[in-house]
Amino acid sequence: MRVGVVILPQFSWPEARARWASLQERGFAHGWTYDHLSWRDLKDEPWFGTLPTLVAAATATSTLRLGTWVMSPNYRHPVTTAKDLMTLDDVSGGRLIAAVGAGGTCWDATVLGQPPLTPRQRVARLAEFVTLTDLLLTQADTTWDGEYFHAAQAKMIPAGSRSRIELVVAGNGPKTIGLAARTGDGWATTGPESSDLAQDQWWARVAGLARTFEDAAAAAGRDPAALRRYLNLDSAPELSIGSLDAFTDAAGRAAELGFTDVVVHWPRPDGVYAGDDAVLDRIAASLTGGTWTGR
Repeated sequence: MRVGVVILPQFSWPEARARWASLQERGFAHGWTYDHLSWRDLKDEPWFGTLPTLVAAATATSTLRLGTWVMSPNYRHPVTTAKDLMTLDDVSGGRLIAAVGAGGTCWDATVLGQPPLTPRQRVARLAEFVTLTDLLLTQADTTWDGEYFHAAQAKMIPAGSRSRIELVVAGNGPKTIGLAARTGDGWATTGPESSDLAQDQWWARVAGLARTFEDAAAAAGRDPAALRRYLNLDSAPELSIGSLDAFTDAAGRAAELGFTDVVVHWPRPDGVYAGDDAVLDRIAASLTGGTWTGR
């Protein structure tokens, strides 16, 4: 199972560069950053752009895969997003994992002056975003007239980035999980909301989501084992970055449920994802070639 780390886009580039380079040096398989314009309790703290950060990270690394956790249609259009992804694919030499989700309901959802969408509308918009982005990354000229997005002879030259970009669909519910199973190269999830759940309860619900994904993939005529499955371990009630034992327990549970990849966060000094940076070193020491092979 591959292990990756989220670096929140809060740091000026000299510090951020050192962090991204260290992920590769320590042997992690992939590095990620959030795709928000501001985020929860950190909304009044420094926060940099997602795709420019990943382009810079691509120049600071050579083998580390780079991912969006996760792109949001709240303020993105497939035409401009696909152009940016095509460029990032080129700069990184094909190391991009483009994960996209339905978009949250906080500031990002209304920052451009748009009205809030219902859950059904957010799922429908995600499906259209994924479909159109896939087309744009596949062909040189795309015209599209949809419910949420439009494109008139959108040029994407050189065409064909889609053959290298891993397009992952994020989802925590049956509809978005079904979309991932039918259309994505993989599925990413943060699992259920954990504020009112005990650790074992949270994992039991994650197991249910994993079964939903496997059933949906099989129903779509796809082999679930051929699709990558990403789980954010730090959404659980107990942070996996709290200790090596916590990570080992969480990674083992994820592996048993069929997840191929797990994601942890670079510990922050306080607040959300608070922890000790040294835990990342201990996790890294338990990996071989970016993968975790057992308890």
